[in-house]
Parts: sequence; C-alpha cells; structure tokens
Amino acid sequence: MAVTGTEADARPLTCSPARTREIEMTDSRHIVVLGAGYTGMFSAVRLAHRTRRTGVRITLVNPSSRFVERLRMHQIAAGQKLAEHRIPELLAGTGVTFVQGTVTAIDPEARRITVDGAGSLDGAGTLAYDTLVYALGSSTDTGTVPGADTHAYTLNSPETAGRFAARLTEVAAAGGTVTVCGGGLTGIEAATEIAEAHPGLDVTLVSTEEPGSMMGEKARAYLHRALDRLGITVETGARVAKVLPGAVELADGRTIRSDACLWTAGVRVSPLAADAGIATDDRGLILVDDTLRSVSHPQIHAVGDAAAVRMDFGQLHGSCQSGLPTAQYTADTIARLVRGKSVKPFRFGYFHQPLSLGRRDAVIQFTKADFTPRGLRLTGRTAVLYKELVSGSPLMTYRYSKRMNLTTIVSRGGRATRATR
Repeated sequence: MAVTGTEADARPLTCSPARTREIEMTDSRHIVVLGAGYTGMFSAVRLAHRTRRTGVRITLVNPSSRFVERLRMHQIAAGQKLAEHRIPELLAGTGVTFVQGTVTAIDPEARRITVDGAGSLDGAGTLAYDTLVYALGSSTDTGTVPGADTHAYTLNSPETAGRFAARLTEVAAAGGTVTVCGGGLTGIEAATEIAEAHPGLDVTLVSTEEPGSMMGEKARAYLHRALDRLGITVETGARVAKVLPGAVELADGRTIRSDACLWTAGVRVSPLAADAGIATDDRGLILVDDTLRSVSHPQIHAVGDAAAVRMDFGQLHGSCQSGLPTAQYTADTIARLVRGKSVKPFRFGYFHQPLSLGRRDAVIQFTKADFTPRGLRLTGRTAVLYKELVSGSPLMTYRYSKRMNLTTIVSRGGRATRATR
C-alpha cells in the first residue's frame, strides 16, 4: 500500500474494499477521517500538508466519490445544473488514501472501523486507526413529523435534490403549488430559488418563527420585501402536523395544498458514535473538550455538525461557517500532537449570516461573535457577489491548502469565543 516519492505526490490512493478485506498500515501513526463533506475534506487536505515528512499516513473514507457542495443544494432543487467535483481529483497531490465505502461500525477500544463497499457482496472490511477524525456531518430530519419521510423531498444529496427538481418541472407545467417546510436559512434560500426559477408556481414557506428572525431589523425587512417580490406566501408561526400526498396539514387544523413538499426543518446526525459507546449528547453529537477531542475517547477528534462544541456564548450550530474552522483547528492540533507539541483551546466567533434570495439578489447580515446582528449589512448585487464568494470558498480553500496553511478561523478574541468543557 505504501507509495513514496513522485508517485505519492502525483495522485491519491484509491482503495476498493471489494478487493481488500483489511488495510494494514506499516507506519507508526495512521489517521482516518470519516466523511468527505466540507469539514472532512478540509481536515484531510490540511492534515496532509501539516504532517508531511512525518511518516503519518492519512485515509479518507466516504460512501461516494463525488464531493457534495451542500451550500448549493437549493440550486439543484430549482433545476440548475452544477459542476461535479470528484474526491480523488480534489485529493490529487496530497498523498491521502481515499476509500470509497460506508462506515457501519466503530470499535473505539480496538481503534478499528468497519467499512462496507457500495454494491459489493464481499465488500465488508476493517480499517485500523491510531487517530480518528469524525466528520460524518448531519442530514435533514424527516422522522419527527408523520409523512415527511414518505411524502416530502429533502436536500440531503444531489440525487434527492435532483428528484425534487424533476417533480418541480411537472408541477410548474401544471401551474401547481409547492411548500417549503422550514423557515431557516436553507428553507428561505430554497423557496426564493424555486420562486425565481419558476415564476408561475404558487410557493408557500411554512415556518414556526419569522423568517430572518436572527437578523437585524433592516436586513430582515429587506428579506421580507424579497419574499413579497417573488410572490412567496409565508405562513409564520405555523407548525406542520402531518405531510400528506397532496397537502401539508398544520397543527391548527388548516390544510395547505402541496403538489410538492420540500422539507428543510430540523437535522439529525449519524447514530454511529452513540452506538459505539462514544460519549454523545441527547442528539447524538460527540461530546468534546476544549480541544475538540472526545471526552470519552481522546484519540477521536470530532468536527463540524458531528461535534457538540460549546463556547461561552453557547453551542455552535451546524454551518460551514463554524465547521471549517473546527476542521482547520483539528488538523493543526493533530499535527502538533504528532510532533509532541502542546495545543491551545479552540476559539471561534461568528462573522456573518449570508443568505441568497435567488440568483439575482441576496442579503448579508454581519454579526458579533455570538451570532447576534451588528449594524452592518449588504444587499442586492454586492451581496450576491459576496454570497457567491462564500459558497465557492471551500473548494478554493482545499486547493490552496495543499501548498500553504490557509487560515479560515474568524475569531476576534474575547471571552465569548473561548471553548468550554
């Protein structure tokens, strides 16, 4: 399995679990990264750069070879075709080993994971590790409301978003109705994208809270003017009780016709950590100390949506804005530990709330470290350019991180940005 010299620099290794029952590493330290989303990919690429010439080997495990830009799923849902990015290509030149397969179990005592190869009858294999980076992320939770899992679409993957786009085309041709359940940033972006791409559709956004409630008054007012301009009906203070084949039933007894329902309310994480006996909170997020290491198994580092990261101002919510800094910090921490150096606690402060309103409009609310709004905001074309820069920044970060330690953490110091146990 070992690759040295120019061969290792030229491309990543790709291992098929269908051909290899167990991957044995001869080096003294083997780092395995689970998940190749925004945080897992950044962890692997930055680790490779920070640990070069140390003898460390890095393996990245993911079910698909396609890198998913979660920040753009609403664009696919509205019918747009996006460029595809392949994980082996993004890893090219890093020396990181890529294993395509689904992790089905973790044995933290033996430091071993079980991987099933997709579509392979004999694809189950085990992979040993010295250090594990848990970056499995989250997905939309359709299990809390009856019918959401069978009658609603999600943005969990390009495939599910693509199926919604296909249904949307049929509904638009018939002049039908669409409901977007969930008034957070994802729901707002999806609703505005759909309404702009299909102006003949009747689009309803269903939200328990006022859309944009976390923003400042002026940014929120701009958002609502955009919703009005696009003809989106907003059901505020509404809780969905049931999703039906052709309607959404609200808790107050009202029924909204829905030829296609997009579900963006709530998230859930993989049960792998909890099932393995790793300490988690009641949602399944790994409990970590102020260096983002598992409180029960310190050889496991958790990043992004998978980690219960608490700052003085509260627990971080799942977002690319906070996820990439946890990945950066973890890569740097592991690199320092490999060299026998001390590490400082994780620190982070929020910076902005970027929100697209279709392809031609956006609003950016700048924030304090604790995510509360500041007076500064961007709107219109300037905000569109800013949002596009934000959405494209992860891929740029991966490319540059192969050659340099590109910093993504936004932390302005102060007590509020200190991690707590």
